[in-house]
Amino acid sequence: MKLDFSSLDALAAGLTDLPAIDHKAAEAAQARQAELTKPPGSLGRLEELAIFMAGWQGAARPRIDGAQALVFAGNHGICAQGVNPFPQEVTAAMVANFNAGGAAINQLCRVAGAEMLVVALDLDRPTRDFTQGPAMDEAEALDALRQGAEAVDTNASVLILGEMGIGNSTVAAALAHGVLGGKAEDWVGRGTGAVGDVLTKKRDVVRDGVARHAGLSPLGLLAALGGREQAAIAGAVLAARAARIPVMLDGFICTASTVPLWAIDPELLGHCLVAHRSAEGGHAKMLEAMGKRPILDLGMALGEGSGAAVALSVLRHALAMHDGMATFSEAGIG
Repeated sequence: MKLDFSSLDALAAGLTDLPAIDHKAAEAAQARQAELTKPPGSLGRLEELAIFMAGWQGAARPRIDGAQALVFAGNHGICAQGVNPFPQEVTAAMVANFNAGGAAINQLCRVAGAEMLVVALDLDRPTRDFTQGPAMDEAEALDALRQGAEAVDTNASVLILGEMGIGNSTVAAALAHGVLGGKAEDWVGRGTGAVGDVLTKKRDVVRDGVARHAGLSPLGLLAALGGREQAAIAGAVLAARAARIPVMLDGFICTASTVPLWAIDPELLGHCLVAHRSAEGGHAKMLEAMGKRPILDLGMALGEGSGAAVALSVLRHALAMHDGMATFSEAGIG
């Protein structure tokens, strides 16, 4: 199906017709698991992952023929408030590092077997300071959502998502606070190293920004509080769903980018796995609120899609086990 980017309301209204999981394929995969040469449930989450992939691929024996990794990068007007210890020029420098193959995500994608694409979103034109007004107007938010959707390779078997953007842990905290409620301090963490007065400032601007934009729709909050990379991640998630591609979300910032979609309907993230529990404060609380269980917990907080790339290797192991193991009858057991 085609997503409607004519307005935020039109986009939200069209999300009721997205494809659903294939329950018959999932049931067939579950039946195969019961026949494999192992005690039932002995491979734990690996079994669940294989069944999940079967349901979204519509095949009892799913495979990963191609994996795509998308890393979206953006800059943020909220940095004018002094919420980050590094200048925004670092965003462009890291994008250059990604493109040169020198970042952590490059190495992890190479090992996990994912084709990586970096999408830089108007780095020379940061969003606006959300304590003074909306970070993006509707047209800007729709453009970022559309760019995220158009970046998705619809031939991929699985999509992993990541981000880069100085200041975007503040943006993520604001999205979580705006959609999930609680207090600003529930969601604000150290990010790239905020301590002392900088950390206090982060809490203050998140509190003030959320109060300023209270009462908006979920996609309205994405525009008012989010960044271009957050909107692009949300657009990519929706395009993947339209193409029945399972998605692997990275940590705190990537998950927060999908919170507005979850607020429209939690089932919009039914095709999404959360790769890992970030060490960034607030991610565990976010996952609890959304009912999402991460695959890994390695104390990571880098971003870039790094945790998702590591979890992709786990997903490959799950499918290799599911497809390659002999059944009891094939092995002549029992």
